[in-house]
Amino acid sequence: MSFNKILVANRGEIAIRIMRACKEMGIKTVAVYSTADADAMHVRYADEAVCIGPGAKSESYLSLINILSAADITDANAIHPGAGFLAEMPHFAEACRDHNITFIGPSPENIETMGDKVKARQVMGKAGLKPIPGGKGILRDQKDALKIAHKLGYPVIIKAAAGGGGIGIREARNDAALVNSFRLVQGEARAAFGRSEVYIERLMERARHIEFQILADNHGNVIHLDERECSIQRRNQKLIEEAPSCALEPKIREEIGKAAVKAAKSIKYSNVGTVEFLMDTDEKFYFMEMNTRIQVEHTVTEAVTGLDLIKEQIRLAAGEKLGYRQNDVSLWEHAIECRINAEDPERDFQPSPGTITKFYTPGGPGVRVDSHIYAGYKIPPLYDSLLAKLITYGNTRNEAISRMKRALGEFVIDGVKTTIPFHKKVMEDERFLKGDVHVNFLDSFQMSE
Repeated sequence: MSFNKILVANRGEIAIRIMRACKEMGIKTVAVYSTADADAMHVRYADEAVCIGPGAKSESYLSLINILSAADITDANAIHPGAGFLAEMPHFAEACRDHNITFIGPSPENIETMGDKVKARQVMGKAGLKPIPGGKGILRDQKDALKIAHKLGYPVIIKAAAGGGGIGIREARNDAALVNSFRLVQGEARAAFGRSEVYIERLMERARHIEFQILADNHGNVIHLDERECSIQRRNQKLIEEAPSCALEPKIREEIGKAAVKAAKSIKYSNVGTVEFLMDTDEKFYFMEMNTRIQVEHTVTEAVTGLDLIKEQIRLAAGEKLGYRQNDVSLWEHAIECRINAEDPERDFQPSPGTITKFYTPGGPGVRVDSHIYAGYKIPPLYDSLLAKLITYGNTRNEAISRMKRALGEFVIDGVKTTIPFHKKVMEDERFLKGDVHVNFLDSFQMSE
């Protein structure tokens, strides 16, 4: 199977990232865009572009019918969902299959199983992975939540069963907070995912967020590409990622990598995916979730392995066998990614939409920038605040950090507030420099002295 034309059902930097891979592979691309994105870079970069609706996500980027219609009128024989929007919606992958269009990602069955966080905990538990301590199923009501919380012990965390992207997650440290969190998460889940089911887990404080990238073909072959450390977060959303983690001993890395591969094989997974874990202060690992799409931070894995994960996705979706064995994978550098968002770190990362008046990207050895913005670009307030991903890499972690400091100093984005000052400060933080990071890192982090 080969693809003549791929429709990219997304926007922003990930859309351009996918189109670049397609161009190198000699594959034509189709961009879809809302009226709010008429001047977006991905619209200009693609070979063809189709407007799929007004600015509201529900009427454009989340409109399955509009996207399939765009694929039909442009004769695209494959759709890449990117990251976000419809990427983890099983009904979209199923609709592509029903319309004889290849969905560049895992099967609808894979997406559905892993998209239900409660079901995923159960399935992965049977595969030998230890989930984060918590309830065994969906919470029936507030009384059920209180009963399990008392058994687990506070603090706990309430999560949307169909959650993702840091949405539908709230912690509770006492009964009153639990009842309030239960109600709030139900409402957030219903609004974001169309489902109000929630579940409960023990809140693991000062844990590290470690995830393993996997590649799997349709012939039963699965390998992992080692880990990424994603512990520095705000509101359960990642800000800085690096590979490899400086906290993992080789023995633990091998153990968790084998577990991630076993998990993927247990559900006959195909294409790329990420198995995510929390590691507690005793270096014990617990399964958290599995992401069934390409992730924003895939770039750091590309930097340390030399592989192009978007091209791998396309090849795997075309039915090709993996071209690598586990022994072929080796990490030959260290990489760090900083997410440059249109947010004000001085004001608790509040969104900062507006018009870019000046845009200058850094360069030099060991520097990569993935972005979709340009001088004069007006940032729509309707979508994700990510402006660019800045990746630096070197032979050692110290070299990657030194290059990141230099690159952040060269990066110019005027017209809106960005997270560049935040990243500069982190790169000077003694805890970060020592590799002492965890999911509560920002609790004691101060932007101003």
